[in-house]
Amino acid sequence: MMPNGENALIRRTTIWGTAILFFSLGTASSAAPALDADAIGRAAGVAATATPDGVVRVGWSRSDVVVTVDGARLDPAAGLGSWAAFESAPGGAMMMGDTVLFEDEISPALDAALAAGLEVTAIHNHFVFDTPHVLFMHIGGHGDAAALAGSVKQVWDAVRGVRAKSAAPAAGFGGAAPAPGTLDAAALAAAIGSKPTVQGAVIKFTIGREVQMHGVASGAAMGVNTWAAFSGSDARASVDGDFAMTAGEVQFVLRALRSAGIHVVALHNHMMGENPQLFFLHYWGKGPALELARGVHGALDAQTTGSPHS
Repeated sequence: MMPNGENALIRRTTIWGTAILFFSLGTASSAAPALDADAIGRAAGVAATATPDGVVRVGWSRSDVVVTVDGARLDPAAGLGSWAAFESAPGGAMMMGDTVLFEDEISPALDAALAAGLEVTAIHNHFVFDTPHVLFMHIGGHGDAAALAGSVKQVWDAVRGVRAKSAAPAAGFGGAAPAPGTLDAAALAAAIGSKPTVQGAVIKFTIGREVQMHGVASGAAMGVNTWAAFSGSDARASVDGDFAMTAGEVQFVLRALRSAGIHVVALHNHMMGENPQLFFLHYWGKGPALELARGVHGALDAQTTGSPHS
């Protein structure tokens, strides 16, 4: 048992430490300026609300297209809401959000987000057996709150523009479908800068990388790879594949693929606990085979050099 004097000293020290902690938290909290919900709402073009903890949110319910999931009509409130949330942060604000997209809206929304300086952090599904198919694009950004809200508006305006042209989502990207034929494997290899494997009518390139999984080195044979598969003919081909990327490479690859007219159809993770953490981007493109190969090469180059263009 401690002497009474030592007990009193510990009590006083604890009280003063707690007081200093609360004072510091209060000072840090007051140092972050409150966000102007009205200004954010005006910039986003929709009403904004503020939560008790200072987060400002804007939203847009996708009631413009009827969606069924597993045979049941889905009310927009059950998961068809686009939103963005803003939180005060050093340098202005931090923004995170999610945009509901139909398939023909993905590329326009992605292009608008990248043009507006936002980061695209995921593109994936939230449902299965949904008609029409619904995707979700997650976005983020940091800076002036009103400017970020204006960027979100650009994304949502791009989506609205697609629906203004056609109320019903399209059944394809458009353009000529790949034509059965032969592909010049040597020409594609020269454009990609890698040696392919020939699997019937498919010319496939696989570029592995290595991560540590639970202390074990894992590479291409375990699915840690970037790949591109070409089908069709030299004049009318398709390409599909994956990019395996670290977080710092994602935005460069997105920009390079879209500048080449190649569609990004998913962005998500495949693993948990790997080091470094990797993200996987899935893509689809149609057109002359060499043009597609140059587009893929440009994205590979952007991934390596940290530049958005080849």
